[in-house]
Amino acid sequence: MVFFIFQPFRRFVETGRVAVVSDGPNKGKLVSIIDVIDQTRRLLHVYVRKAWSDAKVDEQWTESVWAKKRAAKDKRAQLTDFDRFKLRRVRSRRNHIRTATFLALRKAASRNGTLYGKKTMAKGGDKPKPSKKAKPEKKTAPKKK
Repeated sequence: MVFFIFQPFRRFVETGRVAVVSDGPNKGKLVSIIDVIDQTRRLLHVYVRKAWSDAKVDEQWTESVWAKKRAAKDKRAQLTDFDRFKLRRVRSRRNHIRTATFLALRKAASRNGTLYGKKTMAKGGDKPKPSKKAKPEKKTAPKKK
């Protein structure tokens, strides 16, 4: 049985919310919603300066996950062809290192029996060799004449 965990949508259009303009001459700017006129139009006021600066909205915005995602998306859109090529090579190398490390860990886990949660018998060449102890010399019986 598979359960999916969905995060509820939290960016509702409400009075007093800070929003990002997605279209028009102010595209990409932060605004605060003053009033909702109807489903597609809102009354926005860009200059609520005192409350805006007191609450340090710009600083909070730059630290938010949403702003970081937007910045990463913008940075990715500005990559040149050569930058995309370099990124592809670096990712390939990273994945190669990751795979090699994973395979080494998996091999070690299968050897000590923790891969599937239970101990297993050691396989052929993996058995620990018994240590050689100094054997006591055999006493020979005296020769009979």
